Amino acid sequence: LLIRRSVAETEDRVRGELLDDLLADPAASAHRDPGSLTLRARRLGVDLARPHAVAVVDCEPALRSRLAAEATRVVRGLGGLAGTRQGRTVLLVPCDRARTLAQDLAAGLARGIGAPVTVGTAGPATAPDRHAALHTEALRCLTALHALGRTGEGADVAALGFIGVLLGDRADIAAHVDRVLGPVLAYDAERGTELVRTLHAYYDQGASLARAKDALHVHVNTVVQRLDRVAQLLGPDWNTPDSALELHLALRLHQLSRTDPGTPAPAPGATGRTA
Repeated sequence: LLIRRSVAETEDRVRGELLDDLLADPAASAHRDPGSLTLRARRLGVDLARPHAVAVVDCEPALRSRLAAEATRVVRGLGGLAGTRQGRTVLLVPCDRARTLAQDLAAGLARGIGAPVTVGTAGPATAPDRHAALHTEALRCLTALHALGRTGEGADVAALGFIGVLLGDRADIAAHVDRVLGPVLAYDAERGTELVRTLHAYYDQGASLARAKDALHVHVNTVVQRLDRVAQLLGPDWNTPDSALELHLALRLHQLSRTDPGTPAPAPGATGRTA
């Protein structure tokens, strides 16, 4: 038994090292040889000519080591690779549909460890030099799932709707958020107010003042006064249907930019200063 365990641990380490090399940035790996990677993978029973997706899986911190072991066991049966990068378990799995893979992994791994598992995926792709980009996208998807309150689900970027579309190209997201939400962010930063948090609660509660004040634990007049201030900063048309959609999107993107991967975003009213 000890010999078998030692062999299994050695093989898992070798498979993890191969995954690290596959996910390394090709531009930063001057001596990276795709042919060598393909040969190493073949020796481990992994056919890189098949389409592969990258999945980043996460759960509550106390169970992450258990999740890593369970994910390694599962992915071995699927003919893929498992390893750890940036504190998260990463899988390279042969598949045709990344979204289906994410959903299956989230459900199966949750049963295996007895706790919710969140899975972000990207792909599939057949070229080994695409895997690094897939890992970045899968991690971005995982971060978005947590920030959107969808912890315990599995998805790819395309399943995130309009936010997923924007996450596909992050070049102008900061500028977009600043253009739409800038005056409110600046006002909060300068005065220590909670206009952004109030807007989150207002939209999350279906634009209901009554439900927003309950979520924020303040009087309804406080919510009204804060939204009046938002109107002064953004203009009287801030809550028309078109403007509200753009503003809500900017709020979500701002939330994503402030959320650490693996840390669920707090619900309105859960943290922050009282009114």
